[in-house]
Amino acid sequence: MDGGHKPTAMSKPASIPLRAWADLGLLALIWGAVFMFVSLALREMAPMWIVFTRVFWGALLLWAYVLIRGLPTPRGARPWFDFLIMGTLNNVLPFTLIAWGQTSVESGLASILNGATAFFGILVAAMLLADERLSARRLLGVLIGLAGVGVIIGPEALSGFDLRALGQIAILGATISYSFAGVWAKRRLKGQPPAVSAAGMLTGSAVIMLPLALLAEGAPPWPLSPLTFGALGYISVLATAGGFLLYYRILASAGSGNLMLVTICMPPISIALGAIFLGERLAPGVFLGAGLILFGLLVIDGRAPQAIHRLAHRARGA
Repeated sequence: MDGGHKPTAMSKPASIPLRAWADLGLLALIWGAVFMFVSLALREMAPMWIVFTRVFWGALLLWAYVLIRGLPTPRGARPWFDFLIMGTLNNVLPFTLIAWGQTSVESGLASILNGATAFFGILVAAMLLADERLSARRLLGVLIGLAGVGVIIGPEALSGFDLRALGQIAILGATISYSFAGVWAKRRLKGQPPAVSAAGMLTGSAVIMLPLALLAEGAPPWPLSPLTFGALGYISVLATAGGFLLYYRILASAGSGNLMLVTICMPPISIALGAIFLGERLAPGVFLGAGLILFGLLVIDGRAPQAIHRLAHRARGA
């Protein structure tokens, strides 16, 4: 997920209040559009400066929210060390890999590949967390989803490794980093208010990204066009600060099991926006792979098997 880490476990989907449905749709739209805005910002800015701008302003806005709400701020070195590691795993590495990948990969395709976060998250959690069992249903969903990833990248990537193939692999690397971030959050960030954890994580990310961007990409470009300013504002304010707050509100009202719906809805939004505003056209094989990824997510989510079971039961009763 481009906006942030997901719970490592997918609890059973709970009934969703009407307001939570609206929040789910809004978050899918916000995070689905971020790939298009990254592509727009890349026309004038290098990837690391985009990431620094995103995490810096996102951190400032979230700390303002923390202060306004009067939430307790962490004391001592250990929480800040945990935030630094979390920021590396959840922001520095994945945001940079995705932004660099989008220099050669369409925004819609980047969003589709980002959906693999759920598959790698389940595998990493099963390996590292004792309470995360790899059930048969989840394993089936993971295998279907990874087959979809293989279809998208194609066997030619193994023989060529051109820039486009490397861009796709970089985005997949981001999903693996997100997976380890989920495990780190479960082990080390318990007890922290979500907004404080998000603000601390983004602060650690900004501290890391500033010297990295200066060393790797030099001084940031200036002046910037209004379109680039708008894209950076969207990425920082809506997709990062606003996205985190909306994510945790949904988590509280609808449960972690229903957050899978955001991951499922993001790629169609990204594909549509990329086609309308960026003129992107994806190969037919991409849609086949996307269908497999979507079906794998539905299997993991549990709704697809439940729907098939209900239909079979009705057919037997007819």
